[in-house]
Amino acid sequence: MTRTSAVVGGGTMGAGIAHVLLAAGDRVTVAEAGDERAAAAREAVARSLHKAQERGKLDGTADEPLARLTVVAAVQELPPDAQLVIEAVPEDVPLKRRVLAEVRAACPDALLASNTSSLSVRQLGDDVIGMHFFNPVPVQTLLELVVHDGLGADQIRTAREWAESLGKTVIEVRDSPGFATSRLGVTVGLEAIRMLEEGVASADDIDTGMRLGYGWPMGPLRLTDLVGLDVRLSIAEHLTRELGPRFTPPELLRNKVARGELGRKTGRGFFDWT
Repeated sequence: MTRTSAVVGGGTMGAGIAHVLLAAGDRVTVAEAGDERAAAAREAVARSLHKAQERGKLDGTADEPLARLTVVAAVQELPPDAQLVIEAVPEDVPLKRRVLAEVRAACPDALLASNTSSLSVRQLGDDVIGMHFFNPVPVQTLLELVVHDGLGADQIRTAREWAESLGKTVIEVRDSPGFATSRLGVTVGLEAIRMLEEGVASADDIDTGMRLGYGWPMGPLRLTDLVGLDVRLSIAEHLTRELGPRFTPPELLRNKVARGELGRKTGRGFFDWT
């Protein structure tokens, strides 16, 4: 029987999550806020699937999974029989809580998951599990499963099995600020920005050093551009509040965000993407 899943938020991460759910055979609904954003989400998912087809990374054509995609303009329009709903809205606790409350009302029997990369999952609800995907979702095989004492064994098992059915390798971590991957990744990323700020080396040379010296598939500065400098700043500020001054964002990062140099999505960050 075809599984029914949903994603709330059709941005970069939400579209990628919808892609892998569709590729795994799910019937998927993506919820966005308003018709214009819903149309953009549909286009993003379609573009991602067609790109995978062109690269030979998709079984068959993109048309088949796209036939199982529904995009709606409000959370209230999600299917009530959804078995899994993954929240992928911006990293803002009140926003996520409000969205998850709407999901509970719309999909009373669904397993609720959040794609947050740094916020406390239990703060979002005792019934919420963390399913932290990595960007780009169709390519990255890692999934960080974030668990806490409010969850039952069945919820954790179901989330793990669903993640593995998407071809993801799951690591399980306790709910704590930054989890495992964001905490380590932000640490290296912030230090790379400080090195650039101090003139230790160029952005390209710093990234090349991490790629060739440590086997990173992408350097920390280019990765920051991909994630978004505003997102990286927000996570750093959150970790500073939770864990102390070692996560204090460099002024170079603050200045770039203030100038609107947010990375690939704006055409410029630490590198030129135009």
